[in-house]
Amino acid sequence: MWQRWKALKRGEKVLFGVAGALMLITVMNFAIIEWIRSNSDKPMFPVRTHFDFYGDGFHGSELFRTNNCSSCHRAIGNGTNMGLDLDGVGSRHDLAYLEAFLRDPEATYITRTVEHGARPKSAAYVSELPAADRHAIAVFLSQLRADRGGASAPMPPPGKSGFIDAMLELWVPDSWRIMFSDVRDRDKPVPQKASAAATPAGADAPSAAAPVQTDPAAAAPPADGNIPQGSDHAK
Repeated sequence: MWQRWKALKRGEKVLFGVAGALMLITVMNFAIIEWIRSNSDKPMFPVRTHFDFYGDGFHGSELFRTNNCSSCHRAIGNGTNMGLDLDGVGSRHDLAYLEAFLRDPEATYITRTVEHGARPKSAAYVSELPAADRHAIAVFLSQLRADRGGASAPMPPPGKSGFIDAMLELWVPDSWRIMFSDVRDRDKPVPQKASAAATPAGADAPSAAAPVQTDPAAAAPPADGNIPQGSDHAK
């Protein structure tokens, strides 16, 4: 080994040395982060998914584990990441969609799936489960919810986000700004139209279309044609 190292050129030694140093720094940083995470009583990142099981959701969570769904999927923080992370999936799809997917995956998903579908796919057994079991699992999945702003939530976080604004400015073409609106604008309060004139409390506002009553005798000029000074007809 040492003879091979000595046979390397200086540039090759520098290259291998830099690569080894970067790998060592990466491993050290990972070890430090894991030590901090394991000794902290607070999560390092905000948890934006939650669940509140009721009804068939409890039974569905049990069926999810006993049917080895967690061998590919993660739910409630347990399982693997070989397949989709299902935490928060209930915020993307409703119960009817989830139940239809478990019954006929490719017809519901509109395209070919990786493992769900007809045999010999490894998860073909899911569509062969009894209808009551598929329904319970679908209820369980529908109760895995995501808070607004989470990766699985359909809405972005409320308020202003410099990151989202920068991405929109960088990637969204001008034509999209005309065709589409920003969903965050729904959070802005609708301005109330101010009245033209303030009306005292308890007083009825006068109608703008109400005619002004005049005295016909006062409006008509004198019969002899002599218009008195100061009269409106003299102007």
